[in-house]
Amino acid sequence: MEILFALTLGALTTSGVYLLLRARTFSVILGLTLLSHAINLYLFGMGRLKTESPAVIGLVPDYADPLPQALVLTAIVIGFAMTSFVVVLALKAAVELRNDHVDGENPNEDRP
Repeated sequence: MEILFALTLGALTTSGVYLLLRARTFSVILGLTLLSHAINLYLFGMGRLKTESPAVIGLVPDYADPLPQALVLTAIVIGFAMTSFVVVLALKAAVELRNDHVDGENPNEDRP
């Protein structure tokens, strides 16, 4: 289970960094979203990957920590709100500038 978890985490992080290095606005937004999902998985994994264990500390010595689960739930809500805001901001910038490059330059224009 840990190998699959580590491979998934690595694939999300690699894809997110690759998309962040692209010159298009939508790719950067998608890369940030993938990186936030990778961070959420990492935080969730810090609560110990256990099945059939209670989520609270009780008489059972083997439990799953509920704090990382609460942090991930909060991060998902905040990440969704920020992604929505950045998508609307990028769409407004694309309409105003008539291109979607991160640096604002259009590679199709001739330079003097």
